[in-house]
Amino acid sequence: MDSLTIVAPMTPAGVSAVAALRVSGSRVRDVAKLLFGERAAASLEARKASLGTARDPQTGKVIDSLLYLFFEGPNSYTGEDVLELYPHGNPLIVRDLLQAIRSIDGVRLAEPGEFTRRAFLNGKMDLTQAESVADVIHSANRAELENAHRLLSGALSKKVATLAAQVKDISARLELDVDFAEEEADPDFAGWEARFVSVRESIQQVLNSFHNKASLGRLPLAVLYGAPNAGKSSLVNALLGEDRVLVSNVPGTTRDFVEVRLFLDGGEIRLVDTAGIAERATDELDALSMEKSREILEEADLKILVVDCSDERRGCEKGVPSVIAPDFVVYSKSDLTGGGLPDGGSGAAMTFETNASSAMPTTDALRVSSKTGEGLAELKNIMNAALFKNVENSEDFWITSEREKACLEDALAGIDRTLDLLRNNPAVELLAFEMQVVRRALQSITGEISSEDILQSIFAGFCIGK
Repeated sequence: MDSLTIVAPMTPAGVSAVAALRVSGSRVRDVAKLLFGERAAASLEARKASLGTARDPQTGKVIDSLLYLFFEGPNSYTGEDVLELYPHGNPLIVRDLLQAIRSIDGVRLAEPGEFTRRAFLNGKMDLTQAESVADVIHSANRAELENAHRLLSGALSKKVATLAAQVKDISARLELDVDFAEEEADPDFAGWEARFVSVRESIQQVLNSFHNKASLGRLPLAVLYGAPNAGKSSLVNALLGEDRVLVSNVPGTTRDFVEVRLFLDGGEIRLVDTAGIAERATDELDALSMEKSREILEEADLKILVVDCSDERRGCEKGVPSVIAPDFVVYSKSDLTGGGLPDGGSGAAMTFETNASSAMPTTDALRVSSKTGEGLAELKNIMNAALFKNVENSEDFWITSEREKACLEDALAGIDRTLDLLRNNPAVELLAFEMQVVRRALQSITGEISSEDILQSIFAGFCIGK
């Protein structure tokens, strides 16, 4: 880490009501002096919001009137002096501020993740917490976000620290035996196996919690399907609260599946409106449309059959193949029926082929109206419960870092070699060496032991302003 002061926007490029920039390093007070004048720089007070007029240092022209906050090191995000600026979110203003700040000698644009990297190097967080910062930003659903916050608060760090302390204690005992190996009889290894096994089980438990980021980043997929003109497109628009999908009374308006994003309580999902599925295609284009609908249904995490309950013939009996088993059934256009479901039933009387892997009962049905809003809130709740895991124990966490997984695997392999030695060749020097390997692997997780290459690979994936 060099001694230069760094600056970068904390908000994405583009027009917004407010933007944010962060400056960190020894020249922060010089930046305040340059932008707001000597009096403002001399009166900087930690954690106090101030209103100032930033001026171009060359021309004296006003750049913007903005709020700014000063954080005095080490009580800041990076552990250094930090200045945060909150101008209006015009890209021209952000650019002019960056140019003015970078005109000071010893100030440069931050590299990706450099603010968090400095926080790590200055002891504000360990490496697992630093990695979790990116997870907090990029979590796709509430469960992932809560897990990222648990990691950021040190849940994994505490677990690893406890394991490392146990291994360190064992290593110290073994190394003591090595030092006095020539003066004493053979070491007594009674009870050592139980200690090694206990450490191994703890490491395996954390390793078993690994979730690949690629799988976590995949948004759940809910698919609406049914007979032509069953009200699928209208239902999509009603769930979104806007007219996103073309709607018509003419059957077959939707020829290809249409994918939108819908936010539920648990997070964002992919919601797909499919072309109507009938027993027989009317033409070649209709056949291709239905084939596309079947293909996307094969990928679905939740299949929702939409049935027009205003139609006496029932949409499900008008041609939706029975081989497509729904996870849930929705009766649409309830505002046209005068209450109740077809045949005066509650929905439970309708029988559909069940999906053995589904978490939702298919014998229940829900009546909805895209026009009046009836049942929409209940449908969102049902979708949310089916698509997002309910984390009941807030103490649980999982790891998502391939680097952390590799370190745990190295530690586990070292423990396995130690157990093999203990059972077949209990040489104290070899046991002590293997436990040092285990300890280093655990310390690498939190960054007690790290290399420049590892740090570069971790923080290169961060955004510039973080």
